[in-house]
Amino acid sequence: MPERTPTALRAALARHRPKLLPDFDRDWREKIADTFDLAPVPAFMARWWAEFAFARDLQLETKLHRLENEASQATDNALAKGLVEEAGRLRCEAGKEEPGQ
Repeated sequence: MPERTPTALRAALARHRPKLLPDFDRDWREKIADTFDLAPVPAFMARWWAEFAFARDLQLETKLHRLENEASQATDNALAKGLVEEAGRLRCEAGKEEPGQ
């Protein structure tokens, strides 16, 4: 994992998953640059930190997307809730990755 800064994270995305850059840049513009508001930076970093953690581990990323897709198609509320909770746990764990890991 890169240093926990927007610049380092963007550079890591450019090296490892450049297809995510347009979304990263658009999100940065909409949430930070165009608003001139730095308050959303921690939430922005948390979201994209986890996205990069998943991008580094294709099996984990595949599992996350499978859980989210199954939850969106589930007709049983308990099943959908369980799938969403598991996806949430994966996202939470991905957010705990530290620089250098």
